[in-house]
Amino acid sequence: KLIEQVKIPFIVAFSKIDKPGANLEKAKMSLLEHGVFLEGMGGEIPFVAISSKSGDGVPELLDLILLAAELGGLSTDPLAPGDGLVIEAHMDQKRGNTATLIIKNGELESGEFIVAGEAFAPVRIMENFASKKITRAGAGTPATIVGFSTLPQVGETWHAVETKKEAEEDVKAAQDARTNKGPSFVNTKDGPLLDSEGETSRLIIPLVIKTDFSGTGDAVAHELQKLPKLEKLELRVVSQGLGNISENDVKLVGSGKVPGFIIGFNVKADREAQTLAERQGVEIEISDIIYKLTEWLQKKIEERRPRESVETLVGKARVLKFFSMQKGRAIVGGRVEEGALAQGAAVRLTRRDAELARGEIVSLQIGKAAAKKVESGEFGAMIKISTEPASGDYLEVFEITEK
Repeated sequence: KLIEQVKIPFIVAFSKIDKPGANLEKAKMSLLEHGVFLEGMGGEIPFVAISSKSGDGVPELLDLILLAAELGGLSTDPLAPGDGLVIEAHMDQKRGNTATLIIKNGELESGEFIVAGEAFAPVRIMENFASKKITRAGAGTPATIVGFSTLPQVGETWHAVETKKEAEEDVKAAQDARTNKGPSFVNTKDGPLLDSEGETSRLIIPLVIKTDFSGTGDAVAHELQKLPKLEKLELRVVSQGLGNISENDVKLVGSGKVPGFIIGFNVKADREAQTLAERQGVEIEISDIIYKLTEWLQKKIEERRPRESVETLVGKARVLKFFSMQKGRAIVGGRVEEGALAQGAAVRLTRRDAELARGEIVSLQIGKAAAKKVESGEFGAMIKISTEPASGDYLEVFEITEK
């Protein structure tokens, strides 16, 4: 279905025809049921039956590929500078930034320079699919190149140039184009991370993902989608790259008012990056197990989650008499109408349902005896408060919980 959506011509190869019980006609009918119309069965899709074990049909398949390419008008200019796509990139601990390329047109030779977005590399170490050193690679073949200035992004187009100066100029042009386009989110010292529309209704925490292979980065990002979604907090991936954690990664998530997180899979953090992270409050976690990274992030998100203070009424008493007020402490007599009053509890003074002030119960008395708690009847109380109570006012005792 994906092949049909992007309208790429294709060939069907029926394999394992050497196995006992192999039924080619049944396989053809299965394809027909799924909308794949082969030649001779109402369609134009070529096919061949092969056995990789015995080699039967393989020469016919190769001929069929050449014929399909010729009919499709596929061609390449071997004299043109090489260009193509980056299909894999990773940080080799011994050799440095390494990427595998597919050459779509032209030819790639030792001594040239490759430019892929904001990364470039001299073609000094070039290997074929069998990891054997080569000096030349033509269209349709893969080539592994070692020594990129930074890891290129998988899917990035690349092209070859003759000199290092040309490569650096092309890289600078790519960087300028990105800068002029502008980031999709900005870090501001005056507030939390904002999106492009300036929304501030949620706390947005920036996150950088660094991995050794690009496919691993996608796997980590996929796992992050499973983290619980919070209404007032968003974890936003601002960069996903390859290689060790650098100072630039820390600056990306640490220059704003809300410091972010950096997670790394099978990579290391530069000493300079660690020092800057401590100074800017950026938290870094590195592991070689993906679910350990997601567990760590979930814990950190819960710690950072904006809390909402919820007040719960636990007691209510009517003020029967006001006795005195000295140095911000009022002496009153009252009667419990709901719940209970306790020494040290927070209390608010209300009059005709309007809140006048808030304070704290310093001490309680029942009759002439001191009490820690009053659950019913009349009592005396000393309250630390800024406003004088009056007869008929209410004392509401409440508890504050964070949710």
